[in-house]
Amino acid sequence: MNILEIGLSFLEGLALIVSPCILPVLPLVLSASVEGGRRRPFGIITGFVCAFSTFALLSRKLVSVFHINLDIIRYASLALLLLFGLVLLSSKLSAKFSSLTQGAANIGNTIAVSGDGGFISGIGIGALIGLIWTPCAGPILAAVLVQVIRQQSDAAGMLMIFAFALGAGIPMLLIALTGRKIMSKLGFFTTHAETIRKTFGALIIASVVFIASGVDVQALFSSGNDKAQANIESLQDGLITPYAAPEFTGIDAWINSKPLLMKDLKGKVVLIDFWTYSCINCVRTLPYIVEWDKKYRDKGLVIIGVHAPEFEFEKDLGNVRKAVVQHGIEYPVALDSELVTWSNFNNRYWPAHYLIDKSGNVVYTHFGEGHYDITENNIRYLLGLNDKEQTGDTAQEMSVENQSPETYLGNARMKHYSGNTAVVVNQTVDFQFPDALPLHGWALKGKWKIEPERITAMESGAALRFHFNARKVFLVMGNAAGKPIDVAVTLNGSKVGVVKVNGNTLYALIDQKSAKEGLLEIKATAPGLEAYAFTFGG
Repeated sequence: MNILEIGLSFLEGLALIVSPCILPVLPLVLSASVEGGRRRPFGIITGFVCAFSTFALLSRKLVSVFHINLDIIRYASLALLLLFGLVLLSSKLSAKFSSLTQGAANIGNTIAVSGDGGFISGIGIGALIGLIWTPCAGPILAAVLVQVIRQQSDAAGMLMIFAFALGAGIPMLLIALTGRKIMSKLGFFTTHAETIRKTFGALIIASVVFIASGVDVQALFSSGNDKAQANIESLQDGLITPYAAPEFTGIDAWINSKPLLMKDLKGKVVLIDFWTYSCINCVRTLPYIVEWDKKYRDKGLVIIGVHAPEFEFEKDLGNVRKAVVQHGIEYPVALDSELVTWSNFNNRYWPAHYLIDKSGNVVYTHFGEGHYDITENNIRYLLGLNDKEQTGDTAQEMSVENQSPETYLGNARMKHYSGNTAVVVNQTVDFQFPDALPLHGWALKGKWKIEPERITAMESGAALRFHFNARKVFLVMGNAAGKPIDVAVTLNGSKVGVVKVNGNTLYALIDQKSAKEGLLEIKATAPGLEAYAFTFGG
């Protein structure tokens, strides 16, 4: 956790005392406290802090649920912090913001003076006040909120909330405890509110500039014995707030290694690669990772592939072993079949790379393909190999405008089904193709069984069509027939070839010279063909 950001959160909490929309809270807190017993002030502050904390943590979870890229959060949050600082500097903007949110203060006036005199009622009053003022506490509260959202771990987010809550709670608790005597002192804040507000605005802007520079305050005060940690700001796109790498837990089996623990890897540079063998994006990154293992293993790099399955068949140890051999992987591979370690890292992506320094801190992350040159140079830096290595991104797929998205066929995540026959889950249905398919739409013909994770052809000749836009088309397939199944592939009515499906994995169907629309059709030559998900390449 960055010391600067902790301190900034604490100061932002203190700054709430002079926020135009928070000033009305103080008399209300005082009023509710005076009318109750001795424990009520503590309940009010507890409720107020808990309400904001819940709101902040919920915001973090929404970011995870909607898979919002953390790089976007990083840059957007800095931009918002800068905007909030400018609002605090401007009397006109602050007054405008206050007028837009003053209605919430009027609602809180009625809430804050209700309830009995105990600690529990104080919590209720404080929570209601906190919920009412969370959206109207102005740029200060919003500033710390975006800081909490963009933290790389829940622990870091909680620490940020604690620092803010401590700053906000101390003056409010003092007001609640000292009673009416403090009211005579509020004149100071009223008289000097503009100066104090502008001071905090300037402080926030200065902090944004400092944070954007990439300088790690902790590194500035380190002993210098650990070169990687002492010079963390030299990493390309390094994390603003490095954090301790989570432990490997819930691992079903290890390939190419005995069980490993993160604590035993201190002193090594570690690269964690979350992947799954039927993911085309993961497969395209593997040649780079295999090469890094060959080049840097003897220099202190440990690469660990955490195999995090997307489909049930990817949990099979035999299937993963075959994929490891097929791709020439010699580094350790951990089977995280129940996604326990995946959850420890708060990961959401395939592939996902976490680079860990010799002190055991995650200092760089990248999600998806590409940035191979940056990742390798960060590896070299942490290993003390300061000369840059030129690594091309030649295998990275080019983006295609309006390219067809990854499309799941099983009912649990089914998208873009465009057939005119109703889908019935876990029952065999005789489908018919519609006259036409919209772009990105797909449909079935013949007897198919729709299951949560896949669709299965129940007769020879069962077919699937997809109206796609891409250069390459891939389909995850398997079979339940116990023997290979030939799949005829046609494009725009012309035969492309036959794919032999002899196991559960990713199969390449189409590879055109350039990206363009096409009507793909696959037809099973025997019952038992399983289809899971389409992916596309530029």
